[in-house]
Amino acid sequence: MNKKTLILIGFILLKFVLQYVLISPEYDLQRDEYLHLDQAHHLAWGYLSVPPVTSWISCLILLLGNSVFWVKFFPALFGALTLLVVWKTIELLKGNLYALVLGALGIVFSSLLRLNMLYQPNSLDVLCWTLFYYILIQYITSEKNNWLYLGAFVFAFGFLNKYNILFLLLGLIPAIILSNQRKILVKKELYFALIMGFLFIIPNLLWQYRNHFPIVHHMKELAETQLVNVERVGFLKEQVLFFIGSFFVILASLYALLFYKPFEKYRFFFGSIIFTLVIFLYFKAKSYYAIGLYPIYIAFGSVFLSNVLQNGWKRFLKPVFIALPLLFFIPMYFMAFPNRSPEQLVAEKLETHRWEDGKEHDLSQDFADMLGWKELARKTDSIYALFPKTENTLVLCDNYGQAGAINYYTKKGIKAVSFNADYVNWFDLNLYYKNLIRVKTFEENSDEFKTTSPFFEKAFVGGQITNKYAREYGTTLFVFANAKININKRLKQEIAKEKNYKK
Repeated sequence: MNKKTLILIGFILLKFVLQYVLISPEYDLQRDEYLHLDQAHHLAWGYLSVPPVTSWISCLILLLGNSVFWVKFFPALFGALTLLVVWKTIELLKGNLYALVLGALGIVFSSLLRLNMLYQPNSLDVLCWTLFYYILIQYITSEKNNWLYLGAFVFAFGFLNKYNILFLLLGLIPAIILSNQRKILVKKELYFALIMGFLFIIPNLLWQYRNHFPIVHHMKELAETQLVNVERVGFLKEQVLFFIGSFFVILASLYALLFYKPFEKYRFFFGSIIFTLVIFLYFKAKSYYAIGLYPIYIAFGSVFLSNVLQNGWKRFLKPVFIALPLLFFIPMYFMAFPNRSPEQLVAEKLETHRWEDGKEHDLSQDFADMLGWKELARKTDSIYALFPKTENTLVLCDNYGQAGAINYYTKKGIKAVSFNADYVNWFDLNLYYKNLIRVKTFEENSDEFKTTSPFFEKAFVGGQITNKYAREYGTTLFVFANAKININKRLKQEIAKEKNYKK
């Protein structure tokens, strides 16, 4: 085993260790993770929230025991594979050991540590972007057609993971058209590869069609409730922060793509990043949607700098570029990770955080979304156990986070549902419900008890989420026993209303 391989293994191990130690045990899983894990029980070619690949990984996690270790393992794995692809890209571009170490440091000590902390499609999305760009560089270098087919497969797989990868294509096509590499567009093998890729995604497209294209409703809802609060200036500021330790490496890559002779045939990558960022800005996308753009540019920049810093006074800058990712990681360590208790983070008041509601809070929304879930599941279990025939008891939640968390942590086999997100399709109406546990997000003037209790013989409040740092703080469990009405009939009406709304 040579020196380079040992160093690569060291970086990969470091990446895995950091992903586990940067999360304090006070935190539960994050809201979205519960929904994704529940998809393992409802395999399909599509979902209201994401394409199907996440459910496949969730199924594997379930087979491995469904523990938190494995939930955290897969995003960490995708982050480590992103590091490996950048390493291989640097080798392909004939970078030396300095370039390899510089590129690896830029990937490890970056915002990817935060992204790879959560089990969401984003980590695999970044890997697919990076791998697609690597394959494109391989094709440009070798002009072997097998890379076109492999690229089509990676793009299709990335599409089945997160539709965000379409932005890669939208930014890449005009860049290629305006470059000398436009010759690729007349190759028949390219179109054979495109047909192959299209065949892979057809099942998901058919699912979208049969379900009235819920992605359109999802994007509209996202634009109205979240993207409306996105500021374009803020988007650009955050692009700098994602890889702040490698900011000058990325700038060097842009210069090199324009003026460095060995990179002449890759010049379209300069146009690609510009076009892609402009498209993201136009659609007021969330800033992290663009993270997949940058790892490949860290590879270009690392190779360029390793060559220009070889001689003269410039060689004294080599340790500076190595040190920057490490130095910038110090403030990142204290501000970007849930590595201290929420009480400590709030007490330190290092920064305020803007949530998706547009308001500022003392705790990051992601961290607040990792609190209160075990408490909710425990209290729901204790109420559920009060009913002799629990299969006649429906646990109905306001949102997917509540339903997913209860289903993940329950010791009573609860299958909570909601009219929110994919849970609207997961009601078991073959069971005849007589009792209802209504999990209701806190409202100042909630009338749930007053409105619903007349339809049951018995009603009481079963508990609340008491963790004041949780986003679900105040979420209330209303308990209704022995229904006077046909609950199933009412459920069918509500499900039909919700699905019609999404058409």
